[in-house]
Amino acid sequence: MAIGNWQSKIKRNVLVVGLGESGLAACRWLVRQGSHVTVSEEKKKSDFNKGIVADLVRSGVTFEFGGHKVTTFLNADLIVVSPGISLDIKPLSLARDQGVPIIGEIELASGYLKKPCIAVTGTNGKTTVVHLIGEMLHQDGKKVFVGGNIGRPLTNCVDEEQKIDYAVVEVSSFQLDTIQTFSPLVALILNISPDHLDRYTDYTSYVKSKEMVFANQGVGQILIVNDEDHLLRKVRPKNGPAVYRYGLQSTSERNAFLNNGEIVVSLPGQKMITFHLEKFTLPGGHNRANLMAAILACLVLKISPSAIQEVIDRFKGLAHRIEHVDTVRGVDFYNDSKATNIDAAVKAIASFSKPIVLIAGGRHKGSDYHQLVEAASEKVKKAVFLGEARNILSEAFGNKISWSMAVSMIDAVSLAFNHSQKGDVVLLAPACSSFDMYKDFNHRGEVFKEAVRKLRNGIKKNNSL
Repeated sequence: MAIGNWQSKIKRNVLVVGLGESGLAACRWLVRQGSHVTVSEEKKKSDFNKGIVADLVRSGVTFEFGGHKVTTFLNADLIVVSPGISLDIKPLSLARDQGVPIIGEIELASGYLKKPCIAVTGTNGKTTVVHLIGEMLHQDGKKVFVGGNIGRPLTNCVDEEQKIDYAVVEVSSFQLDTIQTFSPLVALILNISPDHLDRYTDYTSYVKSKEMVFANQGVGQILIVNDEDHLLRKVRPKNGPAVYRYGLQSTSERNAFLNNGEIVVSLPGQKMITFHLEKFTLPGGHNRANLMAAILACLVLKISPSAIQEVIDRFKGLAHRIEHVDTVRGVDFYNDSKATNIDAAVKAIASFSKPIVLIAGGRHKGSDYHQLVEAASEKVKKAVFLGEARNILSEAFGNKISWSMAVSMIDAVSLAFNHSQKGDVVLLAPACSSFDMYKDFNHRGEVFKEAVRKLRNGIKKNNSL
């Protein structure tokens, strides 16, 4: 358990900025530690559950809704900021200049967490790998907390940790921006590609945030990286964690790779271990790479190969990640709403050998769509754009690929189906965030699936007339 210079401030005036999942968990945990907690939230009080707010008020929490007051920030002894809040807002900048410690909920929890932590970051694939590791540990009889950036804040684990053997957490770049001492036993970086450039000053800043996951690691700790990523191939930590590398091709430096359709793992001083993929159903080379990362993490933790193989054989993937929704008149509909950036959309496209009708669009995140156009030119026969980014996408695609505009998801699904034929794939891979039209990518994915259901039901109805 690392000691941060902020821990002496815990029982003083603590400001929590943002009342999302992590902010709410931080509030509740801080109250139990005897902190004097204030919450600053841009949204109105009416936007939040009345019962939750009332419970916090009864426990002594003070609220300011409808905006951030500079004086509130300057009067704090410690600030815990939610990942959705930009660190560049004026009140935070002024508090930072005054020397007020600013941390996130991951840092807060890790300062008190005694059990080993496995932290997974990367632009894409984090949630899948976190669940794979969690299931493999559980299959081997371990008690596991799975959470972090996937709806279960790490502070929840601190109170439960006497019941667990490991905490497996997904950590985003925004969460890593606010760490000071966070130092996982095992850190994984799956890939790094342009994302969140609407929040970061440049791509280099985003890359540095991802690499913070191993900044505090040292001898006796482990870093696992995707050696096929040109940035991660160069990673050579100076502080001494053991580094394990993986990639689809075999090289002298890689500890895991593909050989004749199977995953082979070679750890120093140990016999090679082979894992079979006949029953592994997740499509695409990127999912095989993600599986290698999970396997390496578990093997270095001494998890039995048989437990790992059992999970490989039964793991069916997660919703909204190249999820097969339905087949309508021979056309397969796939939901990859989680493809919120260009690299994820490119990997989704690469997962199919059949002709694709692509549905893309949402809120633009500042990236150049050249790579998406390049990938689509090989496999996409038609594109349908919707959301705020539809004009930017149509300009990027130009006359290289035929495209249409949609005003809603139902409209997009209908247009995509009309431009497809038996044997084609209709793929939702937005390459954009969802916040222009939906609450989050889960909501967008559910709306897509409902639109596909309505399409099927409409066809059935017309056929019966």
